[in-house]
Amino acid sequence: MSGKSSDSILALLAGAAIGVGIGILFAPDKGSKTREKIKGSFDDLKEDVKSKFGSFEEEAKEKFSQSKDELKETVENLLSKSSYKAEEAISFLEEKLAELKKQNAKLQK
Repeated sequence: MSGKSSDSILALLAGAAIGVGIGILFAPDKGSKTREKIKGSFDDLKEDVKSKFGSFEEEAKEKFSQSKDELKETVENLLSKSSYKAEEAISFLEEKLAELKKQNAKLQK
């Protein structure tokens, strides 16, 4: 997880814990109702954390997929350019070889 996401989740958990603590201190209800409220708060918090983690997971998958596609395109472009440059080098070497064969033939006479 990135630092920003983990900081957000930590802040969310700390806020929930503080809220529950204050709620207990100022609760006008009897214990059973207060426990039900606390359980409901924790259930809500659990669902919120699951939702945030799910969206983080989807975002990470999407970025990975984009990066993979970009890398594939870059490699294909590089190979295409390399192939073109290789053809240029081969043509240049063939021309030089032909010149050397001509020179060699002149020297052989």
